[in-house]
Parts: sequence; structure tokens; C-alpha cells
Amino acid sequence: MDAQGPGASADRAHRPHWTPLTLSGRTSAASSLRAMFSSGADTPTGLKTPRTPGPQAEDAPILGADVEQGRTDYGTARPRGESQAGSIRPTLHRRRTSNWAKVNYYVPSTAWIPAYSWTLLGGDLLGGLTVACMLIPQSVSYATSLARLSPVTGLFSAAIPGLIYALFGTSRQLNVSPEASLSLLIGQAIDEFLHDPHFAKYGRDGVGIAVSTVVTFQIGVIALLLGLFRLGFMDVVLSRALLRGFVTAVAIVILVEQLIPMFGLTALRNQYQLHTTLDKLMFIVENVWTHSHQLTMIIGFGALLLLLGIRSLKGFFKRYTLIYRLPEVLLVVVFSTILSDKLDWDQQGVEILGSVPVNTGNHLVQFPLTQMTLKFLRRTTSLSVVCVIVGFLDSIVAAKQNAGLYGYSISPNRELVALGAGNLVGSFVPGTLPAFGSITRSKINGEVGARTQMSSMVCSIVVLLAVFYLMPWLYYLPKTVLGAVICLVVFSLLAEVPHDLKFYWRLRSWVDLSLMALTFALTIFWDLEMGIAVSLVISLLLVIHKSSKPRMTILGRLPGTDVWKPVDENPEAQEDAAGVLIVRIRENLDFANTAQLKERLRRLELYGVSKHHPSDEPEREHASVLVFHLADVDSIDASAAMIFYELVETYKSRGVGLFITHLKKAPREFFERAGVIKLLGEDAICKDVASAMVRVEKLSRERAGPQRW
Repeated sequence: MDAQGPGASADRAHRPHWTPLTLSGRTSAASSLRAMFSSGADTPTGLKTPRTPGPQAEDAPILGADVEQGRTDYGTARPRGESQAGSIRPTLHRRRTSNWAKVNYYVPSTAWIPAYSWTLLGGDLLGGLTVACMLIPQSVSYATSLARLSPVTGLFSAAIPGLIYALFGTSRQLNVSPEASLSLLIGQAIDEFLHDPHFAKYGRDGVGIAVSTVVTFQIGVIALLLGLFRLGFMDVVLSRALLRGFVTAVAIVILVEQLIPMFGLTALRNQYQLHTTLDKLMFIVENVWTHSHQLTMIIGFGALLLLLGIRSLKGFFKRYTLIYRLPEVLLVVVFSTILSDKLDWDQQGVEILGSVPVNTGNHLVQFPLTQMTLKFLRRTTSLSVVCVIVGFLDSIVAAKQNAGLYGYSISPNRELVALGAGNLVGSFVPGTLPAFGSITRSKINGEVGARTQMSSMVCSIVVLLAVFYLMPWLYYLPKTVLGAVICLVVFSLLAEVPHDLKFYWRLRSWVDLSLMALTFALTIFWDLEMGIAVSLVISLLLVIHKSSKPRMTILGRLPGTDVWKPVDENPEAQEDAAGVLIVRIRENLDFANTAQLKERLRRLELYGVSKHHPSDEPEREHASVLVFHLADVDSIDASAAMIFYELVETYKSRGVGLFITHLKKAPREFFERAGVIKLLGEDAICKDVASAMVRVEKLSRERAGPQRW
């Protein structure tokens, strides 16, 4: 875009008046220019630009720069090293980063723990205790009702990965613990192995511990490698609509799963082979009136209504912190356990938690890759990849929400490393479930007062104490109450669906709505892995489809000036030079977007910037001169350079004159090595559009002069 500097008006008086390129007609002008360049006439050298652009020159990028903000001290939003006056500019020379600074960067706990302020302890302590009161019953529920493993596996998953994340994570409020969707995926994988006679001989406990261990180990390794190879950009590649469709479908699947124990149909369910959600739903409909256990139903649905009632009433007491932060889940669990003990519900057919041994397999801690777990390694790799993607998306959303709310920045790559390290260490305790960040618990953690990961350390310590000292007290806990706890989580997952549907509908975002519906349908009617896998492929294809189209626009001159601007954004801009097409490429060139560069240029030549159908009649003529405006091109790869070379050859064979303006240093070096500069000639490389247009006009006059004589 050509722009004028502050002294442009004064400068205009001392330079020749610009005359538009107007010849005897559009067709004759185009033919004359084409003949001029096809005849091999040399471009004159030494011609100076009529005007030197001012501070806001035509090479000013149209697109905004993506500038990473500087580091901030832990617990404060004030930039480090900022002066009190705030007006001292930083020095221009680059200082070498010390090794200890790098350690602080990659292991944030080495920075915030030594500098920890005891004034933050009260909020961190309250946050850790509050989250622990929610997390203990939830983890037990996920392990027993969804993964159908020992409750201890859920508690270890709520303690160990969170403790490791506190050392490496960049989010200060994120709570890392088992998630309902991933626990369900583990449970379904275990069921599939148990249907295979080759694995069924090991029993549910043996298969369950091995599958959970090897999946958590693979999740840790995959997430760690993704972070080390700096692939944390996945959160901006994958659609939020995809995640919403998947989470909604998972919520429905979990709800159907929990209705079986809440109706007291668990024993009958073991006699059937129920694979899909529809099979389980039909099983409930067929047996709920004839085989359900009445007391179990009353306890389960009564606990659910009590949980919903307390949560609704708490909304009226937001000003009273003690009431608003009341751990209703823990209270209902404790209350139902006491009633079960006093009223002997277990003797009346209600299934209870029972005795829970602390050990998980032969050893409490062992290397995850054993002879037993290796049998499940290859068949669980795809499941592990799905768990990493789903878990990371949920975690990064929660981390970004808290970072924006409390004024600090996070690193997706280091988040992957921290999450991978947490799951990798957790897999050394056999049976530990995968753990990722939770949006709900992280939000509550921050609202209560947590300002550092000290709250996660407090939460992990409380959960570990519960493993060794609390579990015997939950001997009489009815399992139907655990189902009610999970149903409460399901309602929380479904609460945001109407808002998202209205949002996408209001924006008429039919692609996002279709992707959400497809993910939901495949997850419900097929299975969880197929739903997320197909939707991920479609989402990536949409991204590739959009990125494969290079963003380009046609520049026109503002009347009476030497300023060129996009014609689609500035109606007053005119293409006043017949046969000359000025194209501004508005992004870097790579193998993905350059493949269609020739076709996109052809459409701009024939149809301009307006939308059209390929069968429409052309509205314009082929260009005789093509000027590439490359101010926004900062980099170019080898494939793009090769394609651009072939493009130049094609246009030169057609007799089209080619010029390149605003060519930066890095792309120029690539063009020189690729032979593009040699093919075009040095005279075809111009400083700006004005220089290129002067050369085109002078060549036109030189060619037209002898003909008029």
C-alpha cells in the first residue's frame, strides 16, 4: 500500500506530475504491452522512483504483527524491569540468558517456590482444600463407575499428576486430575479386551490395571514429545465446535452408563453384552420396570435431587463465602455413608463400595512397561492419541481462561510438557487413570483464592492422605450415590450446550454446527474413538483447505495520488493502467498455499476480487503486465520458490511483463538461489509500486514512440 509521508505535499511540487498509463484503448494497450515484453526488450536501468515514500510507506504490512509479550513476574502483571516512570526505552543490544534463567523458564517452580509470598498461603490453602473436597468423591466415582477399577486408582490419579504439574506447569490455577470422558474411554477399552477370550482369562482387575497403566504411560510420552517438538498450536487448529460436540456426546454416554447402577441393574447388566449407547439405553427401557431395585433407585435419585437442590440454593448466597463454597458433594457422600451404616442398606440389596485395598497390583510402584502391560501396548496407542488431544484441548481452554482472568501468560508447549510429565510419573503407580486440567475445578480454585500452584500441592497432599486414612470410612458408601455424583457432572457439561448452539446459529456458522452434529452423532451411534477421530480428520481438512488458498488482493490507485490500496476494501481505488494487474500477496509463501497460486492469479485476471462461479464468462482480459507486491511476505520455503519459478516461466512464455516490489531480504535470498531473480532480471525488482509503474510507462512510451513516427 503506497502512503504519503508528512512532507508529501511539499515534495510533490518538486517532482514531475504522474500521468496515468492511458493508451488508445484497453485492447490496444494490452496488445502493445504484451508485444513489448514478448519481444525481449530490456527494461531501462537507472530510473529513480519519482517519490520516496514517507514513514507510512506502501510496504507497511496490511496484517497486524503477532508480537509476544514480555515475561512477567510470578503473581504480578507488571513487566519485569519496567521503570517507575515507564518511559525509559530498553537497550537495543540482546543480553545472553543465563542458565539459571533457562531453568526457571522450563521449570517454573524453581522461580516461584523460592520467591513464594506467605501472604498468598491463605488463598492457596483454601483453594486446595475446596478442590480436594470436590475431587475425592469425584475421583472415586470416575474410577468405580466409569473405568470400573479400584477407587484407589482414581485417587492416585488425582494426587500424583497434579503434584508433578505443579512443578512444571505455567498455569497458576489449573487443577490436573482424572476426567469423566477419559475415564469412560478407559472403561470401554477394558470392556473390549474382556470380550476377547485371549485376555478375559486375566480377569477384570488384571486387564483393567494393565490397560489403564499402559494408556497413561503412552499419554505421558506422547504429550511430552508434542511439547518438546513445540506442537502446542493444536489448540488453534482443532475446532471448538468439535470439542463441544464430543463433550456433549460423552455427557449423554456417561448419563446412560450411570442410569444402570442407579436403577440397580448392575448385576443383570453383567449377563448381557452391551456395546453401544443405544444397546444400553434399550436395556434400561426393557428392564427398568421389572428388574430395578427400588431402594437403590430412591437412594440414587434422592441423592441427585439433593445435590441439585443444594447447588441451586447456593446461588442465592454468593455474598456469603462460607455457604457458597459449601462442598455439597462431600456432604452428600458422608451423609449417605452414615445412613447406609446405620440403616444396613447393604443387607437390603444396595451395592456399597466395600473394602478398598491400598495396593494396586503386586507393587505400589513399578515400571509401567511390564510383560503384562506390553500385551496391550499396540492396541491402545490410538486410544492414547485420542486421550491426549481431548485432554489437552480441555486443559488449554481452562488454562487460558484463568490466565486471561488473572493477568499472566501461559505456554501451550510447556503445558504439554507438564501434562505429559504428570501422566508419565503417574503411570509408575499401576492402574492410575489419565489426568488433565478441568475447567470447572480450575475456575473454582481461582475464585476461592488460589494464586499459585501451591494450591495443587495442598490438594494432592490431602488426596494422598485420603488414600491411606479416608477409604476405610467409606466402606458403606452406596455406589448409586457415586452415580449421582457423576450425573451432577454430566449436567454441568450439558449446561453450556444451549449457549453454544445459539451462538453458532446467530453467526450462521453452518460449518461449525455441522461439525458439532457429526461429532455428536458418530460418538453416540458408533463409539467414542470413531466420533472424535472422524471429526478430527474433517477439522484438519477444513484447516488445510483454508490455508491452501493464498490470500491475495488487487491494488488500485486512489485518484490524484500515488497511493495504491486494495480495491475490495477501498471503492475509490481504481485500476487506471490498462493491462496492468497489481497483486498484493498478504501472507508468507509455503508449499501449502503456493500450489494454487497460478489458479488464483488466473481468477484474479479474469474475474477480479468478486465472487464468481467457474462457469461464468470472464469479466476482464488477461493481464499484459503483472506486478507482485510482496511487502507481507517475510518467508518462503523451497517448494514455494520452485512453484514461483515455474509461474514466472509460464508468464514470460506468454509475453507478460513481470515486476516484484517490496522484496525483503529472506525471500530475495531464496529467489536468488532458486534462479527467479536471474530469470526475471535485476531490473524487474523494484523498490515500490511507483517505481514499477514508472518503468512500465517508460517502456510503453519507448515502444509506442517509433510507431507514432
